[in-house]
Amino acid sequence: MKPSDFDSIAAYMDAVGSAARQAATEVARADTAAKNQALITMAAAIRRQAATLLEANAQDVEAARAKQLDAAFIDRLTLKLSTIETMAEGLAQMVALPDPVGAITDLTARPSGIQVGRMRVPLGVIGIVYEARPNVTADAAGLCLKAGNAVVLRGGSEALRSNLAIAACVHEGLRAAGLPETAVQMVATSDREAVGHLIRDEAHIDVIVPRGGKSLIERIVREARVPVIKHLDGICHVYLDADADPEKAVRIADNAKTQRYAPCNTMETLLVHQAIADTILPKLCKIFRDKNVELRGCARTRAIISEMLEATEEDWRTEYLAPILSIRIVDSLDQAIAHIAHYGSQHTDAIVTENLSAATRFLREVDSSSVMVNASTRFSDGFEYGLGAEIGISTNKLHARGPVGLEGLTTQKWIVLGGSQTRGQIRT
Repeated sequence: MKPSDFDSIAAYMDAVGSAARQAATEVARADTAAKNQALITMAAAIRRQAATLLEANAQDVEAARAKQLDAAFIDRLTLKLSTIETMAEGLAQMVALPDPVGAITDLTARPSGIQVGRMRVPLGVIGIVYEARPNVTADAAGLCLKAGNAVVLRGGSEALRSNLAIAACVHEGLRAAGLPETAVQMVATSDREAVGHLIRDEAHIDVIVPRGGKSLIERIVREARVPVIKHLDGICHVYLDADADPEKAVRIADNAKTQRYAPCNTMETLLVHQAIADTILPKLCKIFRDKNVELRGCARTRAIISEMLEATEEDWRTEYLAPILSIRIVDSLDQAIAHIAHYGSQHTDAIVTENLSAATRFLREVDSSSVMVNASTRFSDGFEYGLGAEIGISTNKLHARGPVGLEGLTTQKWIVLGGSQTRGQIRT
């Protein structure tokens, strides 16, 4: 369906929601074989249509550059052959994952003779609102489908050509499996009014997942009537402990910051124990400077690296998404944990240490959706966690947390298996 077929955006979005709700019923009862067939065909179509996807994306990128959008935005928008292959591989990995729908757990016999357990079931209809990441189209479609849900996708206007090209591959997969194309719908308008209708459509939408900048997510959290799975910031920390192996510390901190600057799991603040600062910081900061990373440090850090800019209070709470890094020297593990608790965003934080006690305390006491020991924060990702792909990162505590894959796109209901028992029945 097209927006031009309707008198208003409201009427169009209502039709999209209604079609999604109807499709959700069919997808929820689809068997694993049908869903996997759809995923296999989607992946094959994406690989086969790589040139078409790149051409559509090139038009989007050219238009974004003409608007003088920033480098981080362009980076998120740009598709390459490697990212197209990653999309296809993500769909292929989903085929190999166990189908969560219908799984029964915790089945327990009760004194009455009944058995009580839980069954995993789809959420229903999921709305995804995202900006400049065309790969979300494939990831979200595949994950929602495998978890038995229908999905309404509303990508940013800057990526509309790319998203529609990817959606065509997705629909090819749905047709091949005999599933309704309306199980995955791309909102075909850039009108911001469409977002407002989507996030307030309690009649048709069960949950909203926003992926984009802080202003987008804040708007959705503020205006939504539908439950939201979200994170606002990715202010990720790496703490180099007093007992860190120097080689590991340098390698991990370098990767956490410079492997890519735009993702939400990139390190934004480096914390260094005072006992190793004099030896670690000169080597590490040279690497950062050689890679043109702007460094901003506390007074103690600047006493070691004099050419570093002074960090402000605002720097500690800023997600740069750029080659900028804040560095602070701390006196202890306690001070590092306190800094993360005060300035962090509960996204991803890591410690580098050979001290088991320090590592255990960090894992237990840092209240983030992903907490790591001796690993780069860049691993906080559904693909790396073996989820096939992710629908997003959640810093919620309910209902999903961290990278949201198949299980996060389902819920549970209680089931009872009986043998004609009645309440109050006396067993003999």
